[in-house]
Amino acid sequence: MKKWVFSAVLYLVVVVAGYAVYEAAFDVNKGAEHNASKNAAEQKIEEHNSHASTGTKQQHEEDNHEHGETTSKENEIQVTIKEGNKQLFLTLKDDSGNPVTDLEINHEKLLHLIVVDEHLQQYHHLHPEEIAPGQFKVTSELEEGTYKAFVDIKSTSLQYEVQPIPFIVGNPATSEHAHGSLQVDKELTKTVDENKVSLITTDLKANESVTLTFDVYEAVLEPYLGAIGHVVILDEQAEEYLHVHPLNKHDPIFETQFPHPGIYKIWAEFQQDGKVTVYPFVVEVK
Repeated sequence: MKKWVFSAVLYLVVVVAGYAVYEAAFDVNKGAEHNASKNAAEQKIEEHNSHASTGTKQQHEEDNHEHGETTSKENEIQVTIKEGNKQLFLTLKDDSGNPVTDLEINHEKLLHLIVVDEHLQQYHHLHPEEIAPGQFKVTSELEEGTYKAFVDIKSTSLQYEVQPIPFIVGNPATSEHAHGSLQVDKELTKTVDENKVSLITTDLKANESVTLTFDVYEAVLEPYLGAIGHVVILDEQAEEYLHVHPLNKHDPIFETQFPHPGIYKIWAEFQQDGKVTVYPFVVEVK
């Protein structure tokens, strides 16, 4: 009897111990699986957050680029002008001092040089020839005085905006007054070398599209520098420069915008019988 009881107790102990071992092993595996699942989930969350962060940063950068936090840049081409021996010498260099050699042909020329005197009475549209990499030269008939030049070029890789470049020819006496002496034309009709041209404009308002239509009185205009005509506009202080081309190949109709109110001088260039004639007009923009 005692032997049977002892065997039953021993069996119970073995069963309880086995169950305890099994439960412990199951909990460990379950915990490992839970931890592994937790780690995987956490990894996915971290990856999602990382992607979201990267996407937000990228989108933010794209938004900044789209909205243009940097609205303007300095010219990447530096232009100098010197006069000597009845010639004008131009040098074009990048910010590192290297000659600029990647100019595009723009209206049949690599470089258009507009020169005006301090009173905006003299006007010259010149086309210097390249004599060396980044160097240009043109014959000058400028009299002694103070001038401003506007170098109109297009580079394939460098940013450039036309800006006034002051220079002096000879040793002119100090002027008593500079700009501010332009008188607005009461009638926009000019006769030059027996050729008459009238200017008709839409409302002259700043920062709005303005159409400039020239009546050449049935004169036969010839293509000049790849267009039926050219129009250059400067404000009274010769700081704002506009070079306007016609809307089509046949009609002397131009469209532009004046950047601010004030007095502007307009030079219209047309070619007839192989000769280019310049017609000046002075207008006021409201």
